[in-house]
Amino acid sequence: MQGDPHVRRTAALGAAGTLVTGTLIAGAIAATPASAGQQHHRGTAEDRGVRIAAARAAETGIDWQTCPADWGLKAPIQCGYVTVPVDYAKPDGRTIKIAVDRIGNTGGKKERQGSLVYNPGGPGGSGMKFPTRVTGKNAVWAKTAKAYDFVGFDPRGVGHSAPISCADPQEFVKAPKADPVPDSEADKRAQRKLAKEYALGCKERSGALLPHMTTPNTARDLDVIRAALGEKKLNYLGVSYGTYLGAVYATLFPDHVRRMLVDSVTNPSRDKVWYENNLDQDLAFERRWSDWKKWVAQHDAAYHLGTTEAEVEAEWEQLRATAKKNPIGGVVGPAELTNFFQKAPYYDSAWASTAQVWSAYVQGDAKPLIQNAGPDLNDTAGNIASENSNAVYTAVECNDAKWPTSWRKWDRDNTRIHQKAPFMTWANAWMNLPCATWPAKQHTPVEVRTGKGLPNVLIVQSTRDAATPYEGAVELHKRFKGSRLITERDAGSHGVTSLVNPCINDRVDTYFLTGRTDSKDVTCAPHATPQPSKA
Repeated sequence: MQGDPHVRRTAALGAAGTLVTGTLIAGAIAATPASAGQQHHRGTAEDRGVRIAAARAAETGIDWQTCPADWGLKAPIQCGYVTVPVDYAKPDGRTIKIAVDRIGNTGGKKERQGSLVYNPGGPGGSGMKFPTRVTGKNAVWAKTAKAYDFVGFDPRGVGHSAPISCADPQEFVKAPKADPVPDSEADKRAQRKLAKEYALGCKERSGALLPHMTTPNTARDLDVIRAALGEKKLNYLGVSYGTYLGAVYATLFPDHVRRMLVDSVTNPSRDKVWYENNLDQDLAFERRWSDWKKWVAQHDAAYHLGTTEAEVEAEWEQLRATAKKNPIGGVVGPAELTNFFQKAPYYDSAWASTAQVWSAYVQGDAKPLIQNAGPDLNDTAGNIASENSNAVYTAVECNDAKWPTSWRKWDRDNTRIHQKAPFMTWANAWMNLPCATWPAKQHTPVEVRTGKGLPNVLIVQSTRDAATPYEGAVELHKRFKGSRLITERDAGSHGVTSLVNPCINDRVDTYFLTGRTDSKDVTCAPHATPQPSKA
C-alpha cells in the first residue's frame, strides 16, 4: 500500500478494478562464517531454512559484475545475484535469484562502515536505483555515502528477481478504465468480477512462487542478502512499505540489526495489516488532497483554477464529469485522472507540475494532460514494470493477512469512508478487492515488537502524510523500545529523508555515522513549501 508503485494504483482498474539449489547439511550450521551473523533461534522450519541459506550466501558471496546494459545502471555501479529458497521451510528445494546492486562508499577504507541496504516501498518497488544517489551526487546523502556502500535490490517477484505477473501488461495499461466511483450496483458487480478475474490471473501467471510472496519471506531474503554482503549485522533504510519490511525483519532478526532507519511508516499493528490500513489511507489522502487544493487556490494568479479550496474542488468535479462523459483524448477518463492527480497528495514536489498540467487543460491545451495521464502503449518495458509492480503489491498484501471475504463488509466500509474521503476510496477498494477472493493461503501477520539485541531504531515521519498516516509511526515507536521519532510537523510529503530539511538531514547523518540519536523525540519545522513553476 505504500511507495512509488502506489502512484500507479488506478492503472489496475482494467484488470482488478482499480504493488523461482544447493545443499548444506544442518550439522554444519554451528560452524557458519562470522558474516552469517548472530544465530536467531525460533525453532520453525523457516528459521532453520534461513540460517542454512544465510550460511551458504556468506560462503558464496556475490559475484559483482558490470550491470547489464538494459538495466540502466552505469559503472561504477555493479550488479549481482543472491540465491534464496522459494520456500524457507525447504531450503534444499527450488530457489530463485535476487538481483542486487551496489556502489562503494566515497570516503575510503578508513571511513567505511559497511553496506546500507535500501527498500523504497510498494510492496513491488525496486531499490535498484539507490546507488544512483551517489552517482547523481545527491547532496542530502553525501555524508552517509562516505561511510557506506549503497546497496539496492529487487525483492522477490520484482523486476530482475523472478518477476511475477497477474495480467497481460499491454491489456493492464489500456485506457480508459471504468470510473472507480460506482453509480450503481451494476457498476459494483462489474468491478467485483474484474477483481476476481485478476486474482485468478495471479494464480495462473505466477505459479509456484505466488504462495511464497510474503513480507516475512522478503525479510528472510534480506537476511540472506546481509550474509552474502559479508555483513555481521544489517544497516537498513526503508521507506513506506519498506518500513514494514524493516519492522518485520527487526522482529525476526533483532540481533542482526546494526542501524535501521524507517521513513514514512506503515502501521504495523496486526489489526491494521492490510485491510484497515487501506481505509485509514483513504482518509489521509483526502486530508492531503485538501492541502493541495488550498495551495492551488493561494496561487490562482499562476494557475487560474479558483481562489478558494471550494472553487478548486468544483473545477475538479467538472474535470471528472467531462472526462467521464467523453474521455479526454479518448484515453483519459476519471480513473486516469485519479491515477495522475494522486501524485500531488503523495509528494509536494509534484504540486506545481500537477497544477500546471491541469491549468494548461483549462486554458485550452489538453496535450499535457493526455501525455501525463494517458497510457503509453509503446512503452513496453515500462508497462511490464507497472504490471509487475501491481502484481507484487497484490500478492504480498493478499498473502500477508486474512482479508474480509464478505462483499457486504467491503461495500459498507467503503461507502462509509467515501462519504468523508471521495478522492481515493473506491479506487483503493477496487485495487485491493482481489484479496477477498484470493486463491492462495492468507497468513496471520507478524506481531511486530522489540526483540533481544535490537538497537535504537530511528523513525522519521511527516504529520500529514497521505500514503502512510502519522499514527503508523506512533504505533511502531511504541512497539520498538528505545526507538526515536523525528516528526516533521505541518508537512505531508511521502518519504521525508530525501528532502532538504537540515533539522532532519543532520540527525539522519549523525545516526548512520555514529549510531547516536537525541535523548528525546524531536519535532522539526516543515521543509520549504513548494512554489509555482515558472513558465
